[in-house]
Amino acid sequence: MTQASPRSLDSWIKQLDAVRLPIARQHHEMARRTLLDGRKSLREIADSMQASPAIALTILREANRNAGSFGEPAESLEMALNRLGLKRAETLLEQMPVQEEAEIPLALRQLQLISLHASQQANGLFAGRLARLWQEIHWGSLLFLAPLWPLVAHQPALFEAWERRVLGQGEPAAKVERELLGTPLLPLCLALARHWRLPEWICQGYRLLVEDRRLLVKALHIAHDNEHPLHQQQLLDADPALRRWLTLPGNCVLLANGLALSSHHNWSCQHHLRWQRLTGLYLQTAVNELQQLIHQQAVMSARHHTGKGLWHPTEALLWPWDSCRLKALQPPAAPPPRDTLSQWKQHCSRLLAQPSAFANVLQLTDCAAEAVYSGGMQRVLILLADRQHSRLHAQQALGLQDAAKQLRLDPAQSQVLRKLLAEPGQLRLSPANMAQVSALLPGTLKALFNGEHLLLRSIAHNGRVAMLLIVDQGGGEFGATQLQVFGKTVQCIERALSTFARRSS
Repeated sequence: MTQASPRSLDSWIKQLDAVRLPIARQHHEMARRTLLDGRKSLREIADSMQASPAIALTILREANRNAGSFGEPAESLEMALNRLGLKRAETLLEQMPVQEEAEIPLALRQLQLISLHASQQANGLFAGRLARLWQEIHWGSLLFLAPLWPLVAHQPALFEAWERRVLGQGEPAAKVERELLGTPLLPLCLALARHWRLPEWICQGYRLLVEDRRLLVKALHIAHDNEHPLHQQQLLDADPALRRWLTLPGNCVLLANGLALSSHHNWSCQHHLRWQRLTGLYLQTAVNELQQLIHQQAVMSARHHTGKGLWHPTEALLWPWDSCRLKALQPPAAPPPRDTLSQWKQHCSRLLAQPSAFANVLQLTDCAAEAVYSGGMQRVLILLADRQHSRLHAQQALGLQDAAKQLRLDPAQSQVLRKLLAEPGQLRLSPANMAQVSALLPGTLKALFNGEHLLLRSIAHNGRVAMLLIVDQGGGEFGATQLQVFGKTVQCIERALSTFARRSS
């Protein structure tokens, strides 16, 4: 954040209104070809453009800015295209900055992915029930977060700082927003939505969050008692204004984005559960049934919307524990303190001793586990392989629950384990490859290491893998120092295995 950044609502609106959102080259080419294809209907053109929310926003803003005699703003991209005409839409497309996808700020791509996820949730949960309003539901949910897009495009560090401080460190949102922006975020979104004349349902959602939060709090209070629908209905009957508000179709837009944003943080947090309960109250559906629908829509969203380096909440559904993006927001682990480094050096000295300092394998692996643990890893599991590589059994476990000591794995059931046993190597898991790799790991192993960052290292003697070392930083990101120390520790363990084998012979 520089000193030149705005600090007032009006100044922010002026600056953000001037931001030209970048679009990926492949989306630009696809939209251009569709616009020039005379066989395409307006609906088909609009559908093809939704892959790039920035294109949809640009066209809708322009149509509503020049609404003139139309009066009401366009509620869908199809309506906006009809008002502008295809030639004007093509001109707007050519004026947008075109970049390679990797060059577009990661924060902007991440936020637009959340918007795409929200539109999928809205289509799956609400559009079928309100079929005549499906376009308003779809485009309203897709563009609800649009006031934030120019903010993260112009100053991408703001989104990351807000996410880390509010979601990762639990600081009050109002405090963080005033420090970063000089003004609360939600009033800024409402003001920008009004300035752009975005669809009314978007403005309606922000008005509720900014100007009428008491209504939302009352609804959340009733929604909390999801297991007693009759009592909920009695409470609603006693409050006609709240009951009328709860039937408004425009609430779909806010609910879909609430679900998408909160699941981006954590599927199991209270914030997400509140949005689930409120949606259940709106749809008159039990939470457990609604959760299945939400998860199904999230999976469908992940199939169509993804990107390199982006986090999709569906990745967390692959893990059988409380996995969330919060762990990815934590800062890298600090280097181990000096007293543990001195212990690490002592353990490594024993591993490197000539002749071997160990009378049996159990003593060797005990020292190896302590070396890795004192080197900065918070959870350590050492698995030994049998001669046929048909079984892996736990030999040492530190920082893990007692069940880890009884762990037995069949490598034939896991492609990852088979590959690690075939030859010595290392696999590092992170949010970037979690979705692809986690499904190939045994569920019992994933249940022990609840996090998004994991290291698996197979160690060999005479070219044959003898043990598998699995470590993490409590689920958080690895620091550079820990990785260096771990690498040196593995070298010491390899030397210890070699020395021990010569003694045994």
